[in-house]
Amino acid sequence: MNKVLIAMSGGIDSTAAALLLQEQGYELIGCTFRTRYTTEASLQAAKDLAQSLGIEHHILDLDEPFERDIVGYFRHEYLAGRTPNPCVVCNRLIKFGRLMDEANRLGCDRIATGHYARIVSNETGIFLARAKDEKKDQTYFLWQLTEEQLSRILFPLGDYTKQEIRDYLSTKGYNDLAHKGESQDICFIHDDYRTFLNIPNQPGNYLNQEGQIVGQHSGYTNYTIGQRKGLGIALGKPAFVTDINAEHNEVRVGDYEALLRTEIIIHHTIFRGDSTRPVQAQIRYRSHPTEATIITQDGFLSTGKPTEGVSLNFREPVWAPTPGQSVVIYQDHLLVGGGII
Repeated sequence: MNKVLIAMSGGIDSTAAALLLQEQGYELIGCTFRTRYTTEASLQAAKDLAQSLGIEHHILDLDEPFERDIVGYFRHEYLAGRTPNPCVVCNRLIKFGRLMDEANRLGCDRIATGHYARIVSNETGIFLARAKDEKKDQTYFLWQLTEEQLSRILFPLGDYTKQEIRDYLSTKGYNDLAHKGESQDICFIHDDYRTFLNIPNQPGNYLNQEGQIVGQHSGYTNYTIGQRKGLGIALGKPAFVTDINAEHNEVRVGDYEALLRTEIIIHHTIFRGDSTRPVQAQIRYRSHPTEATIITQDGFLSTGKPTEGVSLNFREPVWAPTPGQSVVIYQDHLLVGGGII
């Protein structure tokens, strides 16, 4: 199983991943996705890298499915008053879903990317594990990958820190690339998500925690849970968005404590861990995992398909869990599940 289709953007991480795999003896074929947000410079960088490595390179046009399944989902969630995780959905449907399809078409045994994550196997199955570089760990965005997919994926950067990867590229003669800045979080958002959505303002009411009108806002799609800046109201103390009602175009505001939660409901829950043990749940990419207990309505948590009506009870309160975002579930260093808040 030595033939690998590797996603190549021409950036730091995918370049290092390709070099490492080639050194390990894998036969590589490069693949670069094209959407309307892909720059010609990045396409050329990927082509040039493939040529320098002496490998075959393909450009896969995914503009239509990306616009429908990722950008469409992004827009739909904001219109519903939720805050989406487009990278989570893109990884499942596009980056790994379409890449696996292309690998099958080209006769490749495996696929590889430059994500910072590890894959481990034990007596109960194949799991994602946190990367060596905790600051760069990307398992949060990969929780929807299936065990079948994991069995065919390589993450060569999982055992390195970002600085080690930069140093490695320098030793390989890619000094300019080694000093390149980080890429943006959401590939199709170049400034503010509100500008991208381009939804006309529809003024509505701010409500306080008691349901009283305390001001007027510019439209519910301009706000997210936990937002403090740009509210344009003065309540005599710091105010945060605590709830969004899309149907009535209402934005509720309150103080910091109003956003603390000890329990959240999650949907489309996938769980492959030990349900008798506590878990560590992470409610956003940059937050720290918090110990929690999983509770279901009927006491049963399916390990074979998504489960509805699942709640997480946290040992310590978490701040501003946001509808539409992912909560990712760990036990020790293994990713064992996730769901949508």
